Amino acid sequence: MGEFRFTGTTTAGQPVQGTVFAPNRRTAQKKVSSLAEQHRFQTRRVEERLIFKYKVRHTTGRTVAGEQKAYSADELRDALGRMGVEVLSVQRRLVSFQMKPPTGDLIMFVRLAANLLSEKMAFNEVLNLLVSDISSSSLRQTIRDINGDLKGGMEAKAAFMKHEDKLGKFTAYMLGVASQSGNMAEIYEATARFLERKDEFKKSVKSSLIMPAVTIVAAIAVLIWYVWYIVPQTAGLFVNFEGIELPPLTTFSIAAAEWLDRNMKWVLLLSAVGIAGAVAFLRTPKGTFWAHKTMIGLPIIGGLLHKMNIEVFSRVFAILYSGSGENIEVIKVAAEASGNTYMEHRIKTITIPMMVAQGADLVHAMEASGVFTPMTLARYRTGAETGAVRKSAQQMADYYEKETTLKLSVVVQSIQTAVALFIGLLVAFLTVLSAETALIRPSSNDLMGLGN
Repeated sequence: MGEFRFTGTTTAGQPVQGTVFAPNRRTAQKKVSSLAEQHRFQTRRVEERLIFKYKVRHTTGRTVAGEQKAYSADELRDALGRMGVEVLSVQRRLVSFQMKPPTGDLIMFVRLAANLLSEKMAFNEVLNLLVSDISSSSLRQTIRDINGDLKGGMEAKAAFMKHEDKLGKFTAYMLGVASQSGNMAEIYEATARFLERKDEFKKSVKSSLIMPAVTIVAAIAVLIWYVWYIVPQTAGLFVNFEGIELPPLTTFSIAAAEWLDRNMKWVLLLSAVGIAGAVAFLRTPKGTFWAHKTMIGLPIIGGLLHKMNIEVFSRVFAILYSGSGENIEVIKVAAEASGNTYMEHRIKTITIPMMVAQGADLVHAMEASGVFTPMTLARYRTGAETGAVRKSAQQMADYYEKETTLKLSVVVQSIQTAVALFIGLLVAFLTVLSAETALIRPSSNDLMGLGN
């Protein structure tokens, strides 16, 4: 999220200055225009805070180079000059775009921060200590910015949420809340555990599905090559003999090969367009929503993914739940952290409005959303009746964590069995096709062309 500073003047001639956060300059200018219309001032300039490279010489003669964010080169040059160093050069970095930090680096940062905070180390010391040990330049710059904003008096939640595009919305929210709470180490520990668990599950699912997917693609490629090339090269020799009747599978294969010869360009073009279109659609909000809704309804893997989403919701809910009744924001954040946009939509459009507008209790509102399992609802209902909702949510999260971990191996075996069955059917088809081709026995008259 970029930071933009705007300046302007009111109708009375008074100067106006402020900052807005936006993903790009165009969005920032729209926000500033809206503010100008609302507060009746004339915008003069909108400047983006960019990364500049600088080189300075200390009084000891040592030359130091570094990077710093500023709204202009002159602003940074003046700031460095006030520090008593000789400014040798200040240049804007040509590529200011920063990639999202690797998940591993982010997890390591949160985990190490949790460990250091549990040792009662001051938070600013934790940031200063960890920033030098992080390999990701993007995360390193993010931590520097957060530390600078906190020193400048910015509210902790705002300082972290400013970088939600790098840290992730859930992580930024949790770390921001932790800085304002009395149990910072506990929240950092819970956040680290959540990130580790989510990353572990994602890697397990990917590793479980990659090999079956590669195997199926390779098997289909072999089938196409056999039908398109091998069969026409062998059985195709007998097509022109009128006295030879080819077996049904062989006839079908030769016809398929001829169709591929005529339409291969269109097949490749339509396949490429279809794949590109599907990928583009799935990247859109509507596509992601449809994919997440469909995903939890899939056989074998769908139930596992659904329970994983509920586990994440319950764990975040348990971390943030206060029991004071002001937990609408907690439910919203837990829904966003679940990782399923369909569940998030149902909770935000059904559960939360029922609680706010209709005064429904938590369990009935959750049940109305239709995205929670009966076991989850029963556990939350018990917690509501005994006044231990937070404990019930934690128990639900721990239970589904264990269940999904154990069932993942079962799901992997089921997928492998399905792939083995597919390969078996494919091999059986190729075996029958080969046997048919081998059993073609033309007579000598047919071979000599006398059959005509």
